[in-house]
Amino acid sequence: MLHINDLTYRIENRLLFDQATAAISDGWKVGFVGPNGSGKSTLLKMIKGETYAGSDEISLRKGARIGGVDQEAPASETSLIDTVLEQDRERTSLLAEAETASHPHRIAEIQTRLADIGAHSAEARAGSILSGLGFSAEEQQRACAEFSGGWRMRVALAGVLFAAPDLLLLDEPTNYLDLEGAVWLESYLKRYPYTALIVSHDRDLLNNAVTHIMALENNKLSVHPTNYDTYERKRAEARAQAASFAARQEARRRHMQSFVDRFRYKASKAKQAQSRLKALEKLQTVAEPISQRTQPFHFPNPKPMAPPIVRVVEADLGYEEGNPVLKKVNLRLDQDDRISILGPNGEGKSTLVKAISGRIKALSGNVYKHKKLQIAYFAQHQVDELKPKQSAYDHVRALLPDATEAETRSAAARLGFGPQKADTVVEKLSGGEKARLLLGLITYHGAHLLILDEPTNHLDIQSREALIEALNDFEGAVLLITHDGHLAASIADRLWLVNQGKAEPYEGDLTDYRNLVLASNKTPSTKTDKTTANPKLDSRKSAAEAREAIAPLKKSAQTAERQLEKLNTTLLRLDAALAEPGLYEKDLARATKLQKERAALTNAIEEAEEQWLAALEKYETAQADSID
Repeated sequence: MLHINDLTYRIENRLLFDQATAAISDGWKVGFVGPNGSGKSTLLKMIKGETYAGSDEISLRKGARIGGVDQEAPASETSLIDTVLEQDRERTSLLAEAETASHPHRIAEIQTRLADIGAHSAEARAGSILSGLGFSAEEQQRACAEFSGGWRMRVALAGVLFAAPDLLLLDEPTNYLDLEGAVWLESYLKRYPYTALIVSHDRDLLNNAVTHIMALENNKLSVHPTNYDTYERKRAEARAQAASFAARQEARRRHMQSFVDRFRYKASKAKQAQSRLKALEKLQTVAEPISQRTQPFHFPNPKPMAPPIVRVVEADLGYEEGNPVLKKVNLRLDQDDRISILGPNGEGKSTLVKAISGRIKALSGNVYKHKKLQIAYFAQHQVDELKPKQSAYDHVRALLPDATEAETRSAAARLGFGPQKADTVVEKLSGGEKARLLLGLITYHGAHLLILDEPTNHLDIQSREALIEALNDFEGAVLLITHDGHLAASIADRLWLVNQGKAEPYEGDLTDYRNLVLASNKTPSTKTDKTTANPKLDSRKSAAEAREAIAPLKKSAQTAERQLEKLNTTLLRLDAALAEPGLYEKDLARATKLQKERAALTNAIEEAEEQWLAALEKYETAQADSID
């Protein structure tokens, strides 16, 4: 289907591809991965012919149709369903000709061809795709102009999926979908009958929907018949083996060179030295693999606060009196909570977090917050509020007006903007760098609650993993809205479901919810309440009351577990220090001190383990009793 042959390409003297070669066969679904800015989107443009590549460098099967999403559907008066149907150019042309054709032979040809391409079932297929992407039957009949740009991007995606090109090119397709849409798209791509090349940092899509991974690394392309997790594991193993071999070669080289330097001019050893010199020249040079370091995130930990930090009591939430988006909401949030909010776009997830953060007031009922509660709120649209002509340094200086220049630059560096990036103006930063800057600014002074609304849209896979690590180390509460199922599963220990005017705890897990989404053929606005569709939710109220009663035991167990993790991390650092080559010869006093510290730490770990196990046993016993 697609061959890339010795492709070399530069942009503004920056090398993107260096004799890169790859081949993709018919029917493969290929996840295209690589760091942000490495050239993935550029390659898609080359394949589509929008950016020039040599005539022999990229070749496609003759007659193959290519399709992709370049921009949102136009804000026209054409209905959504008709906008999608128009993407099948042949069907549209034949139907138009059928209205005017008069020759019986041509009429027969048109009708035969329409039957061959399934033209009469096209509206049902288009409607099914739009439904999967979140549009109700009523919305499908409305004009495109009535929808925002994000929703029109979904219409454009629906159009290219409906057209079913021989080679489907998608660039971060889940960025403008909710979790429900992302789950549906995974399932659709898995069944897609033709070839697809998908640029994505969505780990679930790369694991569930693709047959191959194509990686762009160090300006080269490589194709692997596997999903992303397996590719990453094999890549890590290969890098470790290459690093080990390089280290052995370098040690051997140093040993040979040392012998040559010592004895090359000594008559009795000259012959041996000359022999080693020749061997040294023949010794294979192995470059240690280049590791792309990902800048970590860091969220300052808040001071402990008595629970609950937020209570929503019998609250109607919305923007217009008498027309609430959410009704009679009753929810509780503690400082150790990690909650992912589920529900289709447009059902009220953002309304809920805006009410909790204080951006809107409850129409009725109450939203109680601890008087000292500090909240950091991140939403994608806020990235646009950064000042485009100012640098990261300027933004940090505005945050810390009394700091010296050295202190300001040090603070910028902690946010991930060192000497090379601190003075770059925001308009020249990548989307991921803008998101990193905003996250750093809003959390700099510490927050008890982080509210994150789609924080990963511009982050690559490595940055998403760094965000997961930082959030798991954070000792405050996290409220998360995301289409990234891997992020939600890695962070959340509780789920809230927002749907059909309700916001309630969801008693299933993410797997249950994914299965529920896939099992439902209804659109979000006509779906039955998911809390009644799952048998486990019948006793929701009593389960919530039981959780609240045992919350102190859960918190005690989690606190003990975190303390144990910290002690074990310290032990790893001590063991690394004790393993330093030559430590006992160079600094015996330090070695002795480290050994004493390790012995004391080992005792502390044993005590912490006992405390954790005791706390966990109490919590699990109480939990079992509450279930009974």
